[in-house]
Amino acid sequence: MIRRLIRDVSSVLILSGLLLVLDAGVTILWQEPVTAAIGLIERSQINQRYLSYRSAPLSTLDQHALVSLSSLQQRVSFLARREQHQVATGDAIGRIEISKIHISFDIVEGTDTSTLEKGPGHYPSTAFPGLGRTVAIAGHRTTYLAPFRHIDALSPGDKIVVRMPYAKFTYVVQYRKIVLPTALWVINNVGYERLVLSACNPLYSAAQRIIVFARLEDLQPLGAAQSAA
Repeated sequence: MIRRLIRDVSSVLILSGLLLVLDAGVTILWQEPVTAAIGLIERSQINQRYLSYRSAPLSTLDQHALVSLSSLQQRVSFLARREQHQVATGDAIGRIEISKIHISFDIVEGTDTSTLEKGPGHYPSTAFPGLGRTVAIAGHRTTYLAPFRHIDALSPGDKIVVRMPYAKFTYVVQYRKIVLPTALWVINNVGYERLVLSACNPLYSAAQRIIVFARLEDLQPLGAAQSAA
């Protein structure tokens, strides 16, 4: 009886150990599985909210203001300001696509803990794309779908696409830099439109930040900006 009990306990311990090793392996090779499942649920809900928000029509006043603007840049800037004034923390505002590292994620407004569980988050203190200033986005590397896990693989010349309801923006990577979490200068305006991606570094640590800097190369009008052209 005692031998059988010892054998059963040993089997349970071995199985538990194997499961822990498997979980660690999944986390190292991909991402933490529990938060990944939560992230998938959050992402589905965010996508539905973004689709609904994107289809919302302009008011009559906004339509009149838009058609009075003569240049594409003016129209895009007008719509960017309008969008930024209307969004609330946690709202889906757009989408980021990076073919080099095979990602496509909805962007949410805000960078607090609960917001970043939903996907990459836009720093509210920075501009929306199209305003000619710095646009900063943060994302996880090991949890909650780990959207920015492989941004360390981005090199100068790689393309980053940000889709907003009013335009598609293509940025070209300039360089990467490792900084301390206190390096707030990375989101300063620099005289041209720049995209800044931020994530914790190294993996499984928040001791540093890995920053990717990219410069706006092209924009294509979408939605109201396109129809007003």
